[in-house]
Amino acid sequence: MKIRTIGDEKLGKILSEASDIIGRAEKGKGECTVESAGNLSEGYRLETEGENSVKINYATLPDLCRALLRVAGAADVSELKGVSAKNCFTDFGIMADCSRNGVLSVAGAKKLIKYCAFMGYTFVGLYTEDTFEVENEPYFGYMRGRYTGAEIKELVSYGEIFGVELRPFVQTLAHLNQIVRYKDYSPIIDTNDILLIDDERTYQLIDNIMASLAKNFKTRKVNIGMDEAGMVGLGKYRNLHGECDRHKLMEKHLKRVLEICDKYGFEAEMWSDMFFRLASGGVYRVDDDIDLSNVEIPKNVTICYWDYYATEKVRYSNMLKLHKRLTDRVSFAGGAWKWSGFAPFNKFSIDAGKLAIDSCKENGVTQCTETCWGDDGAECSAFAVLPVLYSDAAYAYGEDFREEDFRVLTGVSFEEYMLTDKVNPHVGEDFTRNNMSKFLLYNDPLMGTFDSFVTEDLGKHFKEAGDRLSKIAKSPEFGYIFDSLSQLCFVLELKADLSIRIKKAYDANDKAKLSDIAKKEIPEILKRLCRFYEAFKLQWMKENKAFGFEIQALRLGGVERRLKDAAEVLSEYAEGRIERIDELEEARLPFGYASVADPFNTIFNRWGRAVSPSRIDF
Repeated sequence: MKIRTIGDEKLGKILSEASDIIGRAEKGKGECTVESAGNLSEGYRLETEGENSVKINYATLPDLCRALLRVAGAADVSELKGVSAKNCFTDFGIMADCSRNGVLSVAGAKKLIKYCAFMGYTFVGLYTEDTFEVENEPYFGYMRGRYTGAEIKELVSYGEIFGVELRPFVQTLAHLNQIVRYKDYSPIIDTNDILLIDDERTYQLIDNIMASLAKNFKTRKVNIGMDEAGMVGLGKYRNLHGECDRHKLMEKHLKRVLEICDKYGFEAEMWSDMFFRLASGGVYRVDDDIDLSNVEIPKNVTICYWDYYATEKVRYSNMLKLHKRLTDRVSFAGGAWKWSGFAPFNKFSIDAGKLAIDSCKENGVTQCTETCWGDDGAECSAFAVLPVLYSDAAYAYGEDFREEDFRVLTGVSFEEYMLTDKVNPHVGEDFTRNNMSKFLLYNDPLMGTFDSFVTEDLGKHFKEAGDRLSKIAKSPEFGYIFDSLSQLCFVLELKADLSIRIKKAYDANDKAKLSDIAKKEIPEILKRLCRFYEAFKLQWMKENKAFGFEIQALRLGGVERRLKDAAEVLSEYAEGRIERIDELEEARLPFGYASVADPFNTIFNRWGRAVSPSRIDF
């Protein structure tokens, strides 16, 4: 519905910045004048006045933005009478991973902030292990696309237009793998990517980090990480100090970090897994009661229970109850699955999210973060998971799911957007997840590491998925996402079973078939791969800084080179210029990297191990 505004300067500024979103409502039949009043303590309420006037009462600017989307999606004003909603969470945001090579550009981050506001999210967190500028630490995030202080300040100011707080998510113990290579930091690495506790240089680094955050962010809320440090105290620390109680070691380090946070006025949140892992022998998500008597949580930190996997409500509820035994300061983080390759798992994320939100409501948890990780290269678009963010927000607000509002928000119907799940076969059916589209793209044509996962109709699946996605590729706002995924599908239509067909023809000594594959099929795959590369590059550059794409160029360039190598050696063999092809002489074994053998429930997201059985990094 077309919207006109009167009065409110904040409302006018929001609509000016969001003309792309509100403009999509112009096609509606109705037209109304909107005024606003920020006089509620929570949520929003719509009051209709006559046939073409709506007044929005609201508590926060994200509430106002969400109400505007509701108005824009309406067919006429009568549909809005008595509409009201409030979020079950007082602190409700998303976290964008900017540390797995894909660093959102300033334009990309602004776009994400704006879209989150119109769904009702109150904060956007930037997960930055080392991808932000830290004074006195020149190699911290060097050549990684790190945010400058000026860029952070610009994003903070932009978020204020919509009432969305920009929030830092950093690391103060583990997950600092990219700084390990520099001599400035190698002395303070315990083992792997874990900082050396008790070394004063470690705390000088953390102090520098917090000083930079305090200088550039207005918020005084920070997530300090400290997750997945399973080897803490077992490397250089043990060599220097001997064996220790690792519970006490963690507590000592946390105390120092919190003192630094206090110094700069920060209120800290941290991931909770290490408390449970150390108490349970390495397990985080436990089904049964465990002894937590040795766990002491400082009063000035919130612990965040993160779970992106559970498909039963009882798991969430049990873990939240265990957390509540430790402290009243408990938050929750769910997941919008965009971290297993090029395509998301939207249906899985939505279904799991409903279970998690229900459990949070029942257990009195009022802080929630939707994480959008980017493991192994951040291939998936940051905006591919908009269906998850929209669905979770609707559920948190207790509103009926409105597809028309989603269409106004994105320019694409919800049903069409969910086709992104179809890239990987059977994803979204009964919590099924796999990332076949990634590991089959990198499956070597002569070695066939993943051949045992290839079913007879897989090429047909990718063809049908590509055809359906390509129909949405012309959508003005997000068509580039569907174009990139459709081009990937068209590559896999021919490549998914290529290595199987090569091996079959070689074993049968069918040189005519091998020649046909070399001279006709592989050249066609290479053409399609080129189209995918260009579409994927366009997607990356629309959303991210250029840094990190060099890794994608190397990976996809490797696929291209190996296809050319395969065509060359197959031609040589078919023409009798060589007597054998070493890789094809080897008998094929089933996929052996993991215990799970079900192709439709296997996620293998490590390019370095998928691309070859040989070592990549020495």
